[in-house]
Amino acid sequence: MEKAFKLTDFDFHDKTVFLRADLNSPVKDGRIISDARFRAVLPTIKTLLESGAKVVIATHQSKPYKSDYITTEEHAEILSRLLGITVEYVEDIFGRYARERIKALKPGEAVILENLRFSAEETLYKPIEECEKTHFVRKLAPLIDYVVNDAFAAAHRSQPSLVGFARLKPMIMGKLMEAEVEALGRAYETGEKPRVYVLGGAKVDDSLRVAENVLRMGRADVILTGGLVAQVFTLAKGFNIGDANLSFLERKGLLELVDWAERILDEFYPYVRTPVDFAIDYRGERREIDLLSDEKRLFDEYPILDIGGRTIEKYRKILLDARTIVANGPMGVFEREEFARGTVGVFRAVGESEAFSVVGGGHSIASIYQYGIEGISHVSTGGGAMLSFFAGERLPVLEALSVSYQRFRSALGG
Repeated sequence: MEKAFKLTDFDFHDKTVFLRADLNSPVKDGRIISDARFRAVLPTIKTLLESGAKVVIATHQSKPYKSDYITTEEHAEILSRLLGITVEYVEDIFGRYARERIKALKPGEAVILENLRFSAEETLYKPIEECEKTHFVRKLAPLIDYVVNDAFAAAHRSQPSLVGFARLKPMIMGKLMEAEVEALGRAYETGEKPRVYVLGGAKVDDSLRVAENVLRMGRADVILTGGLVAQVFTLAKGFNIGDANLSFLERKGLLELVDWAERILDEFYPYVRTPVDFAIDYRGERREIDLLSDEKRLFDEYPILDIGGRTIEKYRKILLDARTIVANGPMGVFEREEFARGTVGVFRAVGESEAFSVVGGGHSIASIYQYGIEGISHVSTGGGAMLSFFAGERLPVLEALSVSYQRFRSALGG
């Protein structure tokens, strides 16, 4: 990416720093059930606090009307526990109460603002120029000296808290953002072959964009598919995956992507690998069905929930020989133990491989931690942002960091 400020470029002592993190976390029964994203931003928060900054932490959590659309009160509790200091929950975003609390901060103190998406302005995507004009940015900018952006998982969005301050204040990459950009850039730019991409999960259109981009740009040598991505490519190759699975794909609006998958195969057929067998839920048990066997009539009644054992073995051999691996999304419904075999088998092979490996996507990360998989070079916190990056798309937050650098680099004497 183009140049951007790093934390080491500035002295934050007695300065007010707006830290945009992405602490959007899974919630069950109203409680946060994973602190992975909190731990990921700790190095940045500690660096700022130790340098005597006054830290204003901001994050979104879910979207309006969803069950995990909660306040940031528990986020404050988790941060306080992990940091060993009190991070005060401010039940306001940019109103008078929030502004008074920000002004009253002392060096080495931190607060967290209310869920940013409680503000209507934060739910729309707008260019920097319009984000600058929001009440959110206009009210908070006068109180802030620096903006630190560590929200890589939201880097593909253009919203006031993410890009709105870029031309008004120096915007700086946090440590997590820096590590993400470096690892993803290395995997994308590398000449270390074979370069294997593993595309799974349910974000089929994003995965097709990645496949098309990395194959066309000559950045991938083989693509392995799992999850719903594999089902769409399997259909595109002319195989029948049965009524039960066709109707599921139709309900999800994914059948219309088969033509696009066919076009990718027309151009790059040998480079896209699809499963040779699938696992179904046959009367409550895992049953593996070869795509070329007569048993495939069972696909008419039973849903495909994982890749099969022969596919796992084929994929494993390819991954163990790889020099660079990019993987996003699970191979199946890993939440059910008997259908986690594909996801765990593939990620274990990624970990055992000598390759430089980048793995991302919320579900992928959950399965890595759940099954204690080790040896992966970089576990990315961003699913959608990572897919956008490898699809060769513009990431508004990275562009905003570059714009801010150009505007304020003279402050460094550069």
